[in-house]
Amino acid sequence: MKDKDFYSTAHLVVAAIRILEHQNSASPSINKICRTLSCSLEQGNFVCMKLKEMNIIDVVEGAFGTKLFIKNHLLLEKISQGATEDNLGKELKKFQNAKKNYLQKIELFKGEQEKKKKNLFAELEKKFKKDLDEKKSK
Repeated sequence: MKDKDFYSTAHLVVAAIRILEHQNSASPSINKICRTLSCSLEQGNFVCMKLKEMNIIDVVEGAFGTKLFIKNHLLLEKISQGATEDNLGKELKKFQNAKKNYLQKIELFKGEQEKKKKNLFAELEKKFKKDLDEKKSK
């Protein structure tokens, strides 16, 4: 999905729900919506959760997965049109940066643990050599 304002994206998601309900005679999942609109699953989840907060759609989790239902499509018109800031893009970048920082922390922690392990083995080796030298000298 190209960079669009939230108003247009919300209309696309609601339209995709209607089309997929018509084609499949069943409520669609977020995965199907994302495939239909050619957007990432993260972006689709973000938009659907925002629409759920606004009571435009309903997200129901059941035995057959998560399904989307249109609750009140008229509330779409309360969304401001032509927002200049790309909040969706900002949120995705923030999430990606947080994930990158988390992975860097994990790598740093692994490096520290590796150093500790090497130091421990070095100390053990010194002790064994010292004990061996003491036994040889006796």
